[in-house]
Order: sequence, then C-alpha cells, then structure tokens
Amino acid sequence: MQDMELKQVWESYNRQIAKAELLNLQSWALNIRCFETLQQQRAEKKLKALSRFNTRAVILGIVWAGFLLLLAWANHFQNVFFSLSVSAIALITLFVTATYIRHNILIGQVRYDNSVTDTQQQLARLQRSTFHSTAIAWLQLPFYTTWFWSSSWIQEQDLRFWLIAFPITVLFTLLAVFLHRNIYAGNLHKKWVKTLMMAGPEYSHVAAAKAYLEEIDAFVKDRL
Repeated sequence: MQDMELKQVWESYNRQIAKAELLNLQSWALNIRCFETLQQQRAEKKLKALSRFNTRAVILGIVWAGFLLLLAWANHFQNVFFSLSVSAIALITLFVTATYIRHNILIGQVRYDNSVTDTQQQLARLQRSTFHSTAIAWLQLPFYTTWFWSSSWIQEQDLRFWLIAFPITVLFTLLAVFLHRNIYAGNLHKKWVKTLMMAGPEYSHVAAAKAYLEEIDAFVKDRL
C-alpha cells in the first residue's frame, strides 16, 4: 500500500514539474514574441520615417533638376561652362532622385513577419544602395565651381581664373573623386566614413532598424 501511495505521489510530482516546465516554456515564448514585436515595430517606425524623407527628397530633387535643365535650355549654350555644369548637376540629381524612389520600393518590400535574418538581408541591400547613391552624389561637387566660368578668362589669361577659380575646381574635383572611391560598405570601419554616413537619415535610419532586429537575436540567445 505504501508503495502504491509513493508511486502516486511521485507521478503527481512529475505532472506538476511537467506543468511548470510547460508554463515556463510558454512564458519564455511569449516574452520573446512580445520583444520581437516591439523591436519590429521600432524598426518599421524608422523605415517609415526614412520613406517620408525620401518622398520629400524626390519632390525637391525633381524640382531642382527641372529648374537647372530649364536654365541650361534658356542659356542655349551661349556659355558652354554654365550649360554643361548645370546639366551635369541636374543629371546627377535625377540619378540620386531615382535612387530614392527605388529605396522607397525596397522599404515597401520589407516584411516584418519574415525571419529576422531575411529582414536583415533586405536592410543590408538597402544600405549597399545608399552607399552607392551617396558616392555618386558627391561627383556633382566640382560642377558647382565651374558654372560661372567664362571662355574669356581662358583666352585672356586672366590671373584670377588661373590662381583662384581653376585651383578651387581642381581641389573640389580631387575631393569628389576621393569621396566617390572611398565611400563604400567596406570602409565603414573608418571613423570619417561612418560619421559622414550617419549624418543623414538615408543610412542612419536603416542602421537603427538593423540594430533593433539584431537585439532580437541577442535577446533570444540570452534566454537559451
């Protein structure tokens, strides 16, 4: 009789342990799901803010590029330097504007109900595109120093052109080429590249969204 009672007590104890383990597992899963939802919402909020910024940038980019092309058309290449400079700035602006549109499409394709790894890969793709468009945008820099050039300055050997205007253009050209060649994801470990990229929402908002998702993995690992 005592053996039977002992067996019943033991079975009851095992059932209580199993029930407690199940409750702990359910609580663990619920905590992870709540944290995952919170982080996904924070990431989504960042990307929505970036999407709004991109939309405003697209509108301003189209207006600015249209204005520059109108100036180039009105000039009828009477001043070649002016027409070429504003046209180059307009074309680069249109390229960057098109990239903003593409970024909004990529943001719209992000699915937060997918796995964290898949979402991070989508954000990494967005970051790579941001590096590329930023590097391209810097190529317009020297054209802001040539739009006011005049053929007469070269023909008349104007010292103000050769000693001031031309050296400034050369300097800005070298700077633009340097930035274009050095702004890429592999250089993010360099402090100046990271500072430059984090200065704007195009990269910083995506980086913040990725960080929120990475915290999910860290949260899960801490509780395993």
